[in-house]
Amino acid sequence: MIQKNDSHPLKICLLTYRGNPTCGGQGVYIKHLSKALADIGHEVDVISGPPYPHLDEKVRLHKLPSLDLYNIEHFFRPEKFSDLLNPLNMYEFLNMCTGSFPEPYTFGQRAYKYLREKKINYDIVHDNQCLAYGIGKIARKLYPTIATIHHPITVDCREEYKAARKLYQKFKIYRWYTFIGMQLKVARRLSHIITVSEFTKKDIAAEFSIPEEKFRVVHNGINNEYFYPVQNAARPESTIIVTNSADVPLKGLRYLLQAVAQIRKKQPIKLTVIGEPKKEGVIEKLVAKLGIGDIVHFTGRIANEDFADYYSKSTIAVVPSLYEGFGIPALEAMACGVPLISTSGGALPEVVGNAGMIVPPADAAALAKAITYLLNNPQERERYTKAGLERVGSVFSWPKAAQEVTEVYREAIDAHRRL
Repeated sequence: MIQKNDSHPLKICLLTYRGNPTCGGQGVYIKHLSKALADIGHEVDVISGPPYPHLDEKVRLHKLPSLDLYNIEHFFRPEKFSDLLNPLNMYEFLNMCTGSFPEPYTFGQRAYKYLREKKINYDIVHDNQCLAYGIGKIARKLYPTIATIHHPITVDCREEYKAARKLYQKFKIYRWYTFIGMQLKVARRLSHIITVSEFTKKDIAAEFSIPEEKFRVVHNGINNEYFYPVQNAARPESTIIVTNSADVPLKGLRYLLQAVAQIRKKQPIKLTVIGEPKKEGVIEKLVAKLGIGDIVHFTGRIANEDFADYYSKSTIAVVPSLYEGFGIPALEAMACGVPLISTSGGALPEVVGNAGMIVPPADAAALAKAITYLLNNPQERERYTKAGLERVGSVFSWPKAAQEVTEVYREAIDAHRRL
């Protein structure tokens, strides 16, 4: 086993129950952290369930097949019904049918079985917020194991429960989030937990009843391959952009839509939403109710290569989230040189610093006031653009994150050896 303070490369196993970057921030995290760790000389493997991640050529992928029940090609059903002959697959299918989310649990069982049988000589296993019972068994029986917790999922559960209006909707949310109890138990047993901001550290410690001493804060980096200032003609004067999951209440899009409806009464404005709302969902209905369908454009899913261009054609970027454990959209906007308005939800002020305007969450009037101010003050926009680029360059980098994560690995390896 590698000694603490030894500078020799480590053999690292990253675990993620779904790894495709289009699945959200966790997929982005695995893609860029694995590459950054490999770039500084470590040997890195990723064990993932489907949809599988897109990894650098220096990183080896181990695929753990599952029923992949959220694959649009066979939505909510197995690709082959013979797969249900496997008891774990049958468990996954039946739990999905009854409204729960069994994917973390079943991935943990598969990962434990895989690592126990393969006996690969890893120095450290790093779980990406799966926190399943199988991950706990890996930590107890096989390898030094740490986890990254991006934000407390308990917050998502509470906000969705509050947003639900009908009893059956509340029951569906309760049923979906039944995996939280498992995650709380497993997280408490790990010696080291990485999280992505000081704010999130305190929130997770409180929500999960875990001592703060177990946490290490490592900020995410930014992918400058896709997020950078595009040098083209002058930006338009009245277009704002937002990138979030449209129908997730925690992302606060409804407050931004209300703000846009207020602003259009006084001056021209257009809103580009990177994403797509559910058909006849709350966001689609709100756009119709506010009468702003003519000035709100939903792009649907776009390619990574297109983000910088969309940002370059925007006057202002807005992050209206009620809560963010980190706030990658804020970082991406700053990296693209777009003046930023963000709420103070969660860790966003820690990420934005003095490089953007900060307003309270869930406050459409405050958003409208800030947007109007920046639209009408080009010098202030220029100041925030410069501040954002400087902040991204000095604070948020994946090579820096990889170095800091490696220090946590060596701490955990040493602690495991002393058990």
